[in-house]
Amino acid sequence: MSHPHPHRVAIVGAGHVGATAAYALLLSGIAPEIVLIDVDTRRAEGEAMDLAHAVPFSEPVRIWAGSYEDVEGAAVVVLTAGANQQPGETRLELLGRNAAILREIIPQVVARAPDAILLMTNNPVDVLTWATLTTSAFPPQRVIGSGTILDTARFRSLLSQHFGVDARSVHAHIISEHGDTEVAAWSIATIGGMPLEDFQAASGRVLDDSSRQAIVEQTRRAAYEIIARKGATYYAVAAGIVRIIQAIIRDESTVLTVSSRVSGSYGLEDVCLSLPCIVNRWGVARLLAPPLTKGEVSALHHSATVLKAAQSTLQ
Repeated sequence: MSHPHPHRVAIVGAGHVGATAAYALLLSGIAPEIVLIDVDTRRAEGEAMDLAHAVPFSEPVRIWAGSYEDVEGAAVVVLTAGANQQPGETRLELLGRNAAILREIIPQVVARAPDAILLMTNNPVDVLTWATLTTSAFPPQRVIGSGTILDTARFRSLLSQHFGVDARSVHAHIISEHGDTEVAAWSIATIGGMPLEDFQAASGRVLDDSSRQAIVEQTRRAAYEIIARKGATYYAVAAGIVRIIQAIIRDESTVLTVSSRVSGSYGLEDVCLSLPCIVNRWGVARLLAPPLTKGEVSALHHSATVLKAAQSTLQ
């Protein structure tokens, strides 16, 4: 790819997630140019002004409120504009409202940034990633959803608490849907390079079936619990968005559980969901298919069926 502004990041949507992602991105120093775009131009201007005042405490960053003209040449366009999930509402129930918003945004972005990587963050993120892919006609590797990167972080955090180790030493994945049918890939989880069964024996801490069930339930229910208490989630997902952007701009070839089109892996076809992926400046450079148990593959297929049913409503 050849970009006039190889490190410009455009964020479409200056709500909680978009503004918090811009803040986290500013503090990281990864992108020297950040543009906020929102239908509510005054909101975008206010957020950009406030963020600009943080620059003297962070890194040299140009941040401003712009229009779709400013998307031109961006390396990454983050799509956060959409309706918020309401208390008690599932992510899939958001589909109709956010798909309509997406249909207005994507053509304007594609016309001005044909070489960008599109990063979808709205819910239901997997189905909207598929909608972004079909609407944009971009190569699949350049359309990424934030997917289960946040669920995976929650999963690792809960396992770290259970075993009393640093979450960064826990390597475990939530795969498939970012939602109610997500799958905990227990069979490939490791701590310090050791499978969980071996680590249990070495640490003296037992992870029985009830503990596993509780961890999975807490991981799956986390967003609902947070929304019930404060109305929205945005800090952790913003950190996840920045992690994906970092892997792209720094060409890291990092393995992240992002949502992308799956065609062939585990017998799945034409569905967007999360599997471990190698992410670099080309987007999803490679989709990985680690060995799973029959039960995990079956759960993955069930999740894909639910997602494809939702995809079909947009055709």
